[in-house]
Amino acid sequence: MAKNPATLRKSDKDIPKMAVKICDEMLKDLENAKRPVLQAVKCSLDNSLYNPKVGYFTPGDKIVSTELNVSSVQKMARTVFFLDIMLGNIKSGAVNTKRELYYMAKGFVKSDNYLKPLDFDDQNESDAVIQFICDMMQVYREEMNCYAGDRGGQTFSKQLIVTESLEDGTKAKVDLSTLGTSPFQPKNKPQVFKLSAKSKIDFCLVVESEGTANTLVSNGFTKRNKCIVVGAQGVPSNGVRGWVKTIQDQLKNPVYFYGDLDAYTLQNIFRTLKAGSAASLIRNQDFSAPDVKFLGVLPEDVKKYDLHTYSVHEKNAADARSLKKARDVLQNDPFFQDKKNKKLADILNWLLKNKVRCEQQSVFSVDPKDPIMPEKIILEKIKRGSYV
Repeated sequence: MAKNPATLRKSDKDIPKMAVKICDEMLKDLENAKRPVLQAVKCSLDNSLYNPKVGYFTPGDKIVSTELNVSSVQKMARTVFFLDIMLGNIKSGAVNTKRELYYMAKGFVKSDNYLKPLDFDDQNESDAVIQFICDMMQVYREEMNCYAGDRGGQTFSKQLIVTESLEDGTKAKVDLSTLGTSPFQPKNKPQVFKLSAKSKIDFCLVVESEGTANTLVSNGFTKRNKCIVVGAQGVPSNGVRGWVKTIQDQLKNPVYFYGDLDAYTLQNIFRTLKAGSAASLIRNQDFSAPDVKFLGVLPEDVKKYDLHTYSVHEKNAADARSLKKARDVLQNDPFFQDKKNKKLADILNWLLKNKVRCEQQSVFSVDPKDPIMPEKIILEKIKRGSYV
């Protein structure tokens, strides 16, 4: 049975010891003429549990088992091979990206003919092995000293101070008000940050488009408002998700998401930011922000502000895929099926019925002569509680 990841995050994991135990059990099975079996959490929607009291996806009891046979021998051998490489990094303190680990594996294979059957044709194959190892041991990739290049979202504020705990035990402090027009760009390990405020912060605004976030800041949004603005850069990376989670938990201020009114934004971007994803069940606890609210664009905004919309057509391949997925998540996704998220499901149903989409930048059409009209609309919506 898969363990609840919440318990794993609170315990000190001895990863080398866990790895040795796995390998010892495999060796013992082989010596006893038994087929070794490796088991990992099944990270998929059909094994995703959503409890509104928790606020993010957690894994169910389903596991993925790999038993040694002709078709699985390469996968199991690659798992042990890559596990050894990653344990070497933990021992030495070295840090690498998945791309670098791919080439390190190629280097080991190149230098030893015995390892040639384990060679990888492309990085997707080695990435799958890394993911399997993490799901098997129920650890974060970062705990294995493997980091992705994803960024934590461009962040602007005149009130926020970030203190980072460095590997050597020292601390680095950044006052975002001193950065001028340059954003703060946190790395994808939010647990090393301690946040504080020079004065009360009223809210955090997460903007789907990084460009629009920059526009709001350039037009004085953070000067006139005691807030934090974060550019989510589309589908939020682990870095963005973890960073927004850190802001939510440490500062306790309201967090609002502003993005497009379309099925893709709701089901791929906002839901991932709020509740995590089925593909990363073991890390949703630290990489989701359950308290974030959907500020817009909302269906009522289209009429209230006379916003421009685009038609969505079933005959268009991309539109058809989006509509199909919207219908699918309404039927099968526990997040949208939960009564707490009924208003979000209602928006998806509205989109399916009306077959339109409205972009976040459409508010710039309301009064083209007023450069801060988008800011006025956002503040008005926050003030009157126009969010889900």
